[in-house]
Amino acid sequence: MKHKAIFITGTDTAVGKTVICAALAAAFKKRGIDVAVMKPIATGAVKKKNKLVSCDAEFLRKAAHSKDEISLINPFCVDLPLAPAVAFKLRNRKISIEKIKNCFQELLSRHELVLVEGIGGLMVPIHNDYLVGDLIKDLNIPLIVVSRNGLGTINHTLFTLKQAEDFGLDVLGVIFNNTGKAGADISRKTNPKIIKEISGADIIGEFPYLDSVNVEKTAIYNLAKVAEKRLNLNSIIRKIKNEKTGANYKRLADSDKKYIWHPFTQMRDWQNDEPLIIQEAKGCYLKDVKGRQFLDGVSSLWVNIHGHQKKEVDEAIKKQLSKVAHSTLLGLANVPSIKLAEGLAKITPQGLNKVFYSDNGSTSVEVALKMAFQYWQHKGKGRTTRFVYLDNSYHGDTIGSVSVGGIDLFHKVFHPLLFNSFKADSPYCYRCPKKKVYPGCKFACLKKLESVLKNNHKKIAALIIEPIAQCAGGMIVWPKGVLTKMRKLCSRYKVLLIADEVAVGFGRTGRMFACEHEKVIPDIICLSKGLSAGYLPLAVTMTNDEIYSAFLADYSAQKTFFHGHSYTGNPLACAAGLASLEIFRKERIISKLQPKIEFLRKGLLKFKKLTHIGDVRQKGLIVGIELVKNKKTKEPYPWQEKTGVKVCLQARKYGVILRPLGNIIVLMPPLAISKSETNELLEVVYKSIKDICGDE
Repeated sequence: MKHKAIFITGTDTAVGKTVICAALAAAFKKRGIDVAVMKPIATGAVKKKNKLVSCDAEFLRKAAHSKDEISLINPFCVDLPLAPAVAFKLRNRKISIEKIKNCFQELLSRHELVLVEGIGGLMVPIHNDYLVGDLIKDLNIPLIVVSRNGLGTINHTLFTLKQAEDFGLDVLGVIFNNTGKAGADISRKTNPKIIKEISGADIIGEFPYLDSVNVEKTAIYNLAKVAEKRLNLNSIIRKIKNEKTGANYKRLADSDKKYIWHPFTQMRDWQNDEPLIIQEAKGCYLKDVKGRQFLDGVSSLWVNIHGHQKKEVDEAIKKQLSKVAHSTLLGLANVPSIKLAEGLAKITPQGLNKVFYSDNGSTSVEVALKMAFQYWQHKGKGRTTRFVYLDNSYHGDTIGSVSVGGIDLFHKVFHPLLFNSFKADSPYCYRCPKKKVYPGCKFACLKKLESVLKNNHKKIAALIIEPIAQCAGGMIVWPKGVLTKMRKLCSRYKVLLIADEVAVGFGRTGRMFACEHEKVIPDIICLSKGLSAGYLPLAVTMTNDEIYSAFLADYSAQKTFFHGHSYTGNPLACAAGLASLEIFRKERIISKLQPKIEFLRKGLLKFKKLTHIGDVRQKGLIVGIELVKNKKTKEPYPWQEKTGVKVCLQARKYGVILRPLGNIIVLMPPLAISKSETNELLEVVYKSIKDICGDE
């Protein structure tokens, strides 16, 4: 057993959680398990030597033979025997959840097992909007429910188990305490069986009544002895050790290999590897079926913004689910899609106030291309049918979006299916197509674009770009001023500008939208990924009144935009999007990003000194670390060597999930990442690069 924890909660106050927690601690200690105890919040504390002391915390400490500081075991206590939210407010004191988490992590790092005793039940408020159940969820540990056996037990216990389910908590089982206190009546004999039958929860055992007056005088050894006799300790240990993991993993891995075809994956390699199978996630961390925890260094492919299991988004989806899960926008409207469209129109670049829903980044681009094409048809420009795109660009995997993609590795095989488009150079400063150096280059990379527009503008519908950072092309960060010049060229030659902000939107670059860095207003913007906070498939294509109005006509004119999807404007996804926008506003996400971005910038400085790192590119929380075989000549590693893949697999051994783009290591963590988590990410990536590439 290594670094496990259990939360001990109850159906009510005074059900004996402390006694059960102490008995478990003593029993595990007796078995040779290095156990720690924690009572994070205590009310009803007493004064001893002019200092408030929690008797419960002291008792737990004795039971575990603990040498840990009492400040770790019980970081918060107050004298009033009330709910924490009330007691601490009346004493003008505050409870820091962050401090509780830090104390817990410290105990977890020192011991094999940590037993955390709660206060009251799951619905007891720690703050007005933060309950004990929220704390357990944040600590991300399973719980044991302690119940008092007698009349009312079934109701109280089932209600607590239902609460645990609603919080998404893992219940190891139920322990009945104080059994035999008032005789063995029929209800006490039948309650456990009925609760198990109805809830499916395991009954860990029934603990006998101990005279509360003599609890502290009861020898710890006797507590352990009673626990061994009356509780199924082996069941608890099996569950927290997850001894079935090996067989479960093999079954899942075999089924995966038998049935699933993974995207962008050479399946022959996959068949020979051991897949990492994710089971749950919390905050910036993912957990696999083996119980291993990994820092999510790429936001689950750039979609997750506020962290996994963000309470506000979870609740918004649940609330919407209780109303309607889906209703089409074809001939109908729905409330969440209306509210989200209104919210997006208020925060996107000025004038982009018409919202067309789809379900992913590729389809949002497909919509934009068709919209731009049809706009010019309605304007009487029948020859305006072509598009311009940039080298190293990626706009999705539908046939339309691939037709404006500039990555041969992804797109070459489909060439016979694609429509013809014009390709211009990309502002890739590290590997400048004109062999120039910024800023003395005077944007020579734009000469080809200007030439294409000048000579072909009458047949070009739009230029499509990923503003500021071309992500899938290698995290190519543009120099300042390029985006502005592109906008001016489009305006000069009367060509629409489509901004594909699928990857760079919603705070990724340090601004809400990348176009804001240079105050550029595109004619069409494509958004997805972070739009729903990474919870559900959702995308929008937004445009202005000028383009929208070109589609308005009598029904007989057939100027309708004939495009749509079954799940367009899905209410659940839109509810998630609305919750995300509110989090941005309420938590002032964008302004709070700036110190994180600077911390990341400073942390990346040492990478530049490594022998096999050619370039380090950053914009906001987007980072590309380009590995090279020869730093002086910029010679890349041969793609067959899979150097980037090897570095990412090495990082996985250290508990960090990454996904490379060839020889480029990508960092794109959730916006919610803390400085300590950022430091962990950087340290692991640095060490992994040195492990694989070496450093001369």
